[in-house]
Amino acid sequence: QVQPVESGGGLMQAGGSLRLSCTASGIIISISSVSWYRQAPGKQRELVASIPSSGTTYYEVFVEGRFTISRDNAKNTVYLQMNSLKPEDTGVYYCRVMKYVGGSYDSWGQGTQVTVSS
Repeated sequence: QVQPVESGGGLMQAGGSLRLSCTASGIIISISSVSWYRQAPGKQRELVASIPSSGTTYYEVFVEGRFTISRDNAKNTVYLQMNSLKPEDTGVYYCRVMKYVGGSYDSWGQGTQVTVSS
């Protein structure tokens, strides 16, 4: 069973930076599509950024220019570098790994809490 694991969350003041990591045993990150989502209290889960197997990155407008998604194939890990954090970035951040051809999976991690204080 594919089980992504997130790490790197925490408490940060507005304007600060955090780096989240997502890894998953049993799969090859470089041939997977990996997305970061977040869910704020009382709100629906929303997409933040994605990096498919092609490596082309995608960002939602509310994080573009502040967040960077990247992949380290040697470490089988995807990162989300979050700079210029705002209080509205507060939430639980989830990693989702997907592959639909040649052995499919679509799995979510347990999430990591990010809290940004003003």
